[in-house]
Formats: sequence, C-alpha cells, structure tokens
Amino acid sequence: MSFTESALDMRDELIQLRHSLHTTPELGLHLPRTQEKVLAALDGLPLEITTGKTLSSVTAVLRGGRPGPAVLLRGDMDALPVAERNDLPYISQTPGQMHACGHDLHTAMLVGAARLLSARREDVAGDVIFMFQPGEEGHDGAKHMIGEGVLDAAGTRPVAAYGMHVVSAMLPPGLFASRPGPMMAAADVFCVTVKGSGGHGSSPHRAKDPIAAGCEMVTALQTMVTRTFDVFDPVVITVGTFHGGSADNVIPDEARFEATVRTFSKEHRVLVKRRLVEVVEGIAAAHGLRVETSFGMGYPVTVNDQGEAGFVSATADELFGPGRYFVAPQPVMGSEDFSYVLEEVPGAFVFLGACPPDRDPATAPYNHSPDALFDDSVLSDGAALYASLAYERLSGS
Repeated sequence: MSFTESALDMRDELIQLRHSLHTTPELGLHLPRTQEKVLAALDGLPLEITTGKTLSSVTAVLRGGRPGPAVLLRGDMDALPVAERNDLPYISQTPGQMHACGHDLHTAMLVGAARLLSARREDVAGDVIFMFQPGEEGHDGAKHMIGEGVLDAAGTRPVAAYGMHVVSAMLPPGLFASRPGPMMAAADVFCVTVKGSGGHGSSPHRAKDPIAAGCEMVTALQTMVTRTFDVFDPVVITVGTFHGGSADNVIPDEARFEATVRTFSKEHRVLVKRRLVEVVEGIAAAHGLRVETSFGMGYPVTVNDQGEAGFVSATADELFGPGRYFVAPQPVMGSEDFSYVLEEVPGAFVFLGACPPDRDPATAPYNHSPDALFDDSVLSDGAALYASLAYERLSGS
C-alpha cells in the first residue's frame, strides 16, 4: 500500500487523537497531558523515545532496517491563551485556552507519520527523528529542544529537516504551499519609554509632553521604513501598545509604546534596530525629552533550503498528483521557531490548507482566532507527506 492509502486507513484514529488533544489544550513549555497522550499514541512502535528535561518534549527515533543518514520531522504541540467560540463536540474544556493555531493537527499528523514509517521500518534507509515540540508560541521550544540534543538524537546530525503548519484560511483544504528561500519573517520587539515632564493639560507649554512626542514617533517609524528599506526585502513595524496618562487634563511624565518588527534578511534585521533607535532619539531631542529603548530579539527568519523546497514540491506531486502543491509567490509575515532548526539543518517548512469546505478560504477566520476551524480531512494527507518526505529523502541519500 502507498503512504496515502495507509494513512487513510488510520484516519479515524488520527481524528480521535486530534480531538482528544483539542479538548485539553496546554500552554508553553510544560504540557504534561499532551505529552502523556503522545507517548500513549506511540506505545508499541519500534522507537527509541526520550522526554525533555526542562520541557514536556518527546523525541522518538526510528532506526531503519537499512543503513543511511538521519532525517528530522517536527510537529509542535502547544496551544494559545484564546477562549474558543466554536460549537464543536470536542470543544476545549480548558477555559481561556484553545488549539487556535492547529498544533493539535500537527501532533496527530506526526504520530501518523511515525506509525506509517514504523510499518515500513525494514525498508527505511537510515534513521528518522520525530520531534514533538512544546512552546512554539513565543517560548523558544525548538531552541530548548536543540539545547537538549534533539538534532543529535540519532547519533548523527540530520541531513534534512521538515516542518508543517496547517492554516484555517488562505488555502483550500488539502493544498500544500511552500517556497525556496525566506518562508516566514523574523519577529522582534521594540519597546520605547518617552520621558517628559508632566503638567496641566491647559498649559502644555509649561510641560514636556511625552504623548505628543510618542505619537510623532509612531508615525515617523512608518515613514522611516518606506524611505530606508527596499520593498523587495520588506520590513514591517506595527505598534501594538501605547500607554500614557491618567486623566484628560493631565500631561504625564512618561508614555510607553511597544512594536513588533518583522524582517526577512539578517542585514535588514540589524539595520532596522539601529534606525529605530535613531528615529526615536532624534524626535525626543527635538522635543527636549529623553527616551529609553530596548530591543527584544525573537524568532529568526525561517529560510527554506532551495534544494529541499524543490524536493518537497516533487514529493507532493508524486504522492498526490499535480495541482496539490503551490509555490508561494511571497513569504509570510508570521514567525516560527522551526527557524532555529533550519539554521542548523537544511530543510523546508510547508503550509497545508485546512479550511473547512463550507467556508471561503479568503474570508474564513485565520489561525489564532477564537473562531478558527480546521478540517480533519487533511490529517491523513499531512501524515502521508511527512512520512514520504523522510522515506524518499533517505532513499535518495
């Protein structure tokens, strides 16, 4: 049987696992119930399993029946602090927490891949590392697992690594999408505190207003982007918080704002940090104020290896036929900590459309929405592609 046929045979089991994970979402690096369910789902397979020391990770290694290198497959497992609004029989039972980004599907698909490859163990020409990762949503889970040795779990570094992510909108169900080069942005945080001198709202000339200067900084940052950076190597700055003041007739001593900074190249990531500080310090000086700034480095750019991206395309075409793989014309402004893996190992990150067929992908609620819905029908296809990428990559090594 082909991987697609075998995956279809286990579809009901994968759906059951996904629903079980969906009802009990967990946040961050510590996912004890999720880890327990993954271990139970892998029980009985010919895998070398280790769990994390400082996080609830699961690393499973399949030793193939034929000699060869190693390949890594990754699925993230954590949820989001979002209160689910869907009407489902398997709705989240944890108040204020939800698998709004589809990581429950990733986990179930990776379990499916482990079962598919275990069934063909004697034909696998090398080793497969299954990386079940907590803490993708802002907790550096991949970085923690790398620190604990996931890349060396098979004894040798993987020759390739693959990750997958479902989307509840943008793509129709069952369509895979990726591209060579930058796939997702680096995401950093820029924080600014504008230090002024408070006073009465009726006499602003007797004070040094940090709010007026802060507002000028927010708009100036947007102009700086368009006049400093090439639109074909984009930079996006969005100010998400702005706080200052306590009453309508009081000029406060200080105001504070925070921005997310998205870039796609190392050069622009360095340059934007310097230019942000120059702009806010210049405006502050013009107003006779001071600023305190900080820059928090988040996930780096997710960069797909050109050869591995082409391999994903060819594998998807061979597995599902033409029309199921789409070369994305541009990268996505979201960020991913699989980027840490791709800094160490050549590989590719792939999107999979999971929009329910009764919704329009152009208007459906997107990942992270309390109304996001993901179609279970893609589970078998995701598991089959995971397994095929590892099997074919090792066979061709």
